[in-house]
Amino acid sequence: MKDTINSVDIKKLLGKKIKELRIKRGLTQEYLAEKIGMGQRNLSKIECGSNFVTAETLSKLLQTLDVDAKDLFDFKHKQDKDILKQEMLSAINNESVNIELLYKFFSVIK
Repeated sequence: MKDTINSVDIKKLLGKKIKELRIKRGLTQEYLAEKIGMGQRNLSKIECGSNFVTAETLSKLLQTLDVDAKDLFDFKHKQDKDILKQEMLSAINNESVNIELLYKFFSVIK
């Protein structure tokens, strides 16, 4: 994945991730913007991928959303479906995952 993400993708993916976390925590854009000391319009631009965060804003977001930087920048679930499928098949074929548990998850969601 390292080779396939450019700076525009990172802005968009990070913005989507911030929005996902904000909504998951039941926060409005207005509330989060106030907590991190920025205007709602600027936060909206970050969430849309138009603007990128500063180091200071990033630090405030991590604290307010109660998330590690590693998790905030984890975009693996946004990869191309073929890449995800291949990774899963490889893990199954190499028996590096618990196949029984994986099947239980699969039967619940199919």
